[in-house]
Amino acid sequence: MKYNNRFAKEGRLERQGPRWQLSQPATTVAPKRCGRWSRAQLRWLGNLFLVLLLLSPPPPPLPLSPARTMMCGGLCRFPALGSELLLLCVVLGAVQSYALELNLTDSEKATCLYAKWHMRFKIRYETTSKNYTTALIPDVDSATYTGSSCGNNQNAPKIAVQFGSGFSWTVNFTKEMTTYSIDTISFSYNLSNSTVFPAAKAKGNVIVSHHVAIRVPLNDIFRCHSLSILEVDDVVQQFWDVFVQAFVQNGTVSTKEFLCDKDKASTTVAPVVHTTMPSPTAAPIPEERPETGNYSVHDGNNTACLLASMGLQLNITQDKAVSVININPNTTDFSGSCQSQSALLRLNNSNINYLDFVFAVKNKNRFYLKEVNVSMNLGNGSVFSFVNNNLSYWDAPLGSSYMCNKEQTVLVSETFHINTFHLRVQPFNVMGGKYSTAQDCSADDDNFLVPIAVGAALAGVLILVLLAYFIGLKRHHAGYEQF
Repeated sequence: MKYNNRFAKEGRLERQGPRWQLSQPATTVAPKRCGRWSRAQLRWLGNLFLVLLLLSPPPPPLPLSPARTMMCGGLCRFPALGSELLLLCVVLGAVQSYALELNLTDSEKATCLYAKWHMRFKIRYETTSKNYTTALIPDVDSATYTGSSCGNNQNAPKIAVQFGSGFSWTVNFTKEMTTYSIDTISFSYNLSNSTVFPAAKAKGNVIVSHHVAIRVPLNDIFRCHSLSILEVDDVVQQFWDVFVQAFVQNGTVSTKEFLCDKDKASTTVAPVVHTTMPSPTAAPIPEERPETGNYSVHDGNNTACLLASMGLQLNITQDKAVSVININPNTTDFSGSCQSQSALLRLNNSNINYLDFVFAVKNKNRFYLKEVNVSMNLGNGSVFSFVNNNLSYWDAPLGSSYMCNKEQTVLVSETFHINTFHLRVQPFNVMGGKYSTAQDCSADDDNFLVPIAVGAALAGVLILVLLAYFIGLKRHHAGYEQF
């Protein structure tokens, strides 16, 4: 039996019954390699790195503006895993919560009325104990639009919104030769709803209306990003990020915007001049920290349902001019309301129309500061207003209080933030008018170090595994060379 000399190098022929078979060679042929690494080694290292990455804790949260926080959960932890995950995070991060949007079409399926906006309500009512309290309706979700219409020869266009239990809101439009008007806004609520209006003295439906008469050129879309406040009787209505166009021409929503007065002012605001400020770019710092104030909110039974004590320092920036204002608790009034899932603390004085702190429950077992809403008169005669309902500060378990004696900063926007001193707050489950056990903000600092320590430990384990692998690989290759 003759065979090629190549068989002598790569193996040997052995007789297996009537057949001859090539056995494994004495020295195995090296697999295909990528540079100095084989494909199998690269796959092994890649799998090991992926497992360690998935097991590692998330990085500590950065102090970003909550309005810019991406709502993509844990996916944003792994931007290197693929462009698909990064794209998903970007798309989800662009979503704004609680926006109402309505696109009405006519019989030919062409758009005839378009609106997109945010709104919120605060209702003051008298309780059976002859006290007054405020009910906060912060989230208008699960809304329906029954009764909304583009209008016809007999009826004007109308937006009708129904939400919650017994709440409805409508706005009517009228048309002139070259303009249309946002005419009348009406809001109705039911005081018989004991969940929203506990211990209300009056019962039944209440309707409030107001003639706003905002004129807009035909084929323009009305825009108002600024916070607008409509106060009628005991109801405060707040609107922001408003886009609305009635009598849409040719089924196409206009791109030409007609701005509300506040949005026009925001683009041409004159620099704010402060006598205590040496230059437009310098931030005046009060010589003393703000005095700590004690605030409380009582329910319909005159029982304390929210407690807060804190020193507050407001920082407002307009055209590089910064105002720093310490709130004096001795000249500041306070009020608010308590509900099962939300609570409100409102402060006001001669310069501050209102400064609202809105708390909410999350995961049924924790509370946090969800929203800050401010409107105040500045020294130059202008009014500064802003609302952010996507915050996440002062997080603590229900049944406890949140405490932080050191200085903290609540970043409401790029132009407005609040410094707090000697803070303690409990917006839910107040017992006997006293604070419950406090969760201190120093625990947050400790929690910040835990993922760093765990990540460092995993990195150390990875280094040891790689070293052991390379040492074993080198010894294995040395064994081959001896043969």
